[in-house]
Amino acid sequence: MIARASVGYSELDTLQLGALTTISAIAVMVLSLLIAGVLFLPLGALFVCVALGVFAVIFTLVWRTLRHHGHARFGGANIVTSARAGMVSVIAGAVVSTEAIASDPVSGWALFCLVVLAFALDGVDGYLARRQGLQSDFGARYDMEVDAFLILVLSLAAVLMGKLGYWVLLMGLMRYVFIAAAEVLPALKGELPPSFRRKLVCVVQIAVLCAILLPIVSPAIAVVMAVPALAALIYSFAVDSLYLQYHAKQVDGSR
Repeated sequence: MIARASVGYSELDTLQLGALTTISAIAVMVLSLLIAGVLFLPLGALFVCVALGVFAVIFTLVWRTLRHHGHARFGGANIVTSARAGMVSVIAGAVVSTEAIASDPVSGWALFCLVVLAFALDGVDGYLARRQGLQSDFGARYDMEVDAFLILVLSLAAVLMGKLGYWVLLMGLMRYVFIAAAEVLPALKGELPPSFRRKLVCVVQIAVLCAILLPIVSPAIAVVMAVPALAALIYSFAVDSLYLQYHAKQVDGSR
């Protein structure tokens, strides 16, 4: 059962303590990765500033929406998602330092390994939430937004590394275009049922973009990989949009 209600004040104190402990631990992890990047790879101030900026934005949003978790414990699932969010902030910093990444094969492989780790942990959070009985709209949304931002960062990486044209940014922007469209078409704000197709398409996007980062993948091969993935994403969003609009009309018609 997914929790929707906000927690009470006494429970909120416990929840905030757990979240603060997690964020502090993730901050140490991120700082360690940043120091390693500066000391052992040709990454500099831009890498550090972007990574810290993204980290600050992500966890400020997490803290502000925390009371909607619906449980007194932060939970293992959100700890894993937070670790992934920390990795994504470092990945974002590395992506804007593409000249350094392109000039140093070790940096390219290091970026690829970090992306693979962040990707591999996706799904672990959902399993932990179900196992611990700590499923919530907050946790599901947190996981989804980390995935969406990772896709945006990876699609930007494909452009900046010269693997693909700007069209690939559609992969990363599709989620945010959908949110913007919902402000114009209220029907798109409706609730979607769970969908294996939606989860599979998300996994495909990340897997394809991750593979494109490999130094051995040429621009020509990247195009062959990215076009079907983008087509699948457009199809998935089209199906969801049509479902929401049809469902909204059905509800209006029954009144």
